Amino acid sequence: MLIKKLKALGAGLTFLLLAGCSTVSLDEPQGLCAPKGANTSPRSGDYACPEPEPARAPAYVPPPREVETSPVHTAPILLPGQEARAGTAPAARGAGPVRIALLLPMNSSSLGGAAAAVRAGFMASVERDGAGIAVDLVTTDDSTGGTLASYADAAASHEVVVGPLARPAVSALATGGGVSRTTVALNHPEPRGNLPRGMLVAGLSIEDEARQAAEWAAREHPQGRVLILTGNAPWAQRAAAAFEARWNELGHTGQRFNVPSTEGRVDQALIGDLKARLDVDPPELLFAALDVVELRQVRAQTGTTIPCYTGSAGNPGRAAPGAAIGELEGLRVVDLPWLVRPDHRAVMVYPRPPEAEQPLTMSRLYALGIDAFLVARELALRPGGPFVIDGVTGRLEVDPREPRLQRREAMAVYRNGNFEPVDAGP
Repeated sequence: MLIKKLKALGAGLTFLLLAGCSTVSLDEPQGLCAPKGANTSPRSGDYACPEPEPARAPAYVPPPREVETSPVHTAPILLPGQEARAGTAPAARGAGPVRIALLLPMNSSSLGGAAAAVRAGFMASVERDGAGIAVDLVTTDDSTGGTLASYADAAASHEVVVGPLARPAVSALATGGGVSRTTVALNHPEPRGNLPRGMLVAGLSIEDEARQAAEWAAREHPQGRVLILTGNAPWAQRAAAAFEARWNELGHTGQRFNVPSTEGRVDQALIGDLKARLDVDPPELLFAALDVVELRQVRAQTGTTIPCYTGSAGNPGRAAPGAAIGELEGLRVVDLPWLVRPDHRAVMVYPRPPEAEQPLTMSRLYALGIDAFLVARELALRPGGPFVIDGVTGRLEVDPREPRLQRREAMAVYRNGNFEPVDAGP
């Protein structure tokens, strides 16, 4: 049985890396981490952990990494109603590998693709950095009750549990008093608020991106007046509210302008009204809580003169040579280093699935899997202490005592189809 699990796990990873991932909507723009409703999102900038080389040093080129890593072990996972057997307790420190359970809805018709992307990133991270770690994949379906039962069984025999992924399951776990082991949740619970002891949330957050964009804009435009463009999707409303709240906290003022769309088409009359407003009383900057399709339509009519900031939803991705999107030239984007800083030293060391076949949403989930393992490993090997990870989803600051995980994503300007990195600032 264990051999079958291991073979299935390896086969799934190989398939994903070779063939890419299918799309999935998780009520977010681009699924878990981008436009169409929002379930996840996260934080980056100056990711120096350890400290970067001095400016005079030559550019970092990661050397080939040839280290012996422990094979991924598969240990028995108790099903509901089964009795614990000898050897199912967490391994004592120094008595064997640290055991981490990865709890994913691999059997879900709606979230299976997202789960596969997270698993692939997680296992890529295990392959590189998993010496002394035993990972067990615990598969679930769409059922919140079944997921919580599987969580309880995994927690009884592992030192860290990574998951759940679905927001309803994370919410039920966070509010139901069922957290019995150090847990790295892959999504944000609703309602947000205090987390139970032992739980950290590593999920990506559109609201966090918007707040970081507000701080970036305030540094570049200390006396600026902003016009916030927002679509009608729930994620867009949340992003606009998060930007506006942080902007006001920083002592600035601004107004909103609604730019609703139907099946991706923005009302041309509204774009005309917006253009007239910008001509008569132009703000110093714009924040766009719009997806990239909506943003292209707006900028095609209003031009690119006014600086515009956006989160991951507005990221057009890297363009093929000669195929840059002119109407998005100069766009300021907050997104994962995995997508806008591919030459960053924390990013270069991990394998990439074929990007031509993988939507940006799945790339974000793959990156989330990489960093989820790094966080789980640190929690297992150094429990109780704060730490910083220079990750592929951003610079992660973790203090398990609160509990709290803060992420700073990368900031970049879209120019000629590529991204120019911007210093994170203070």
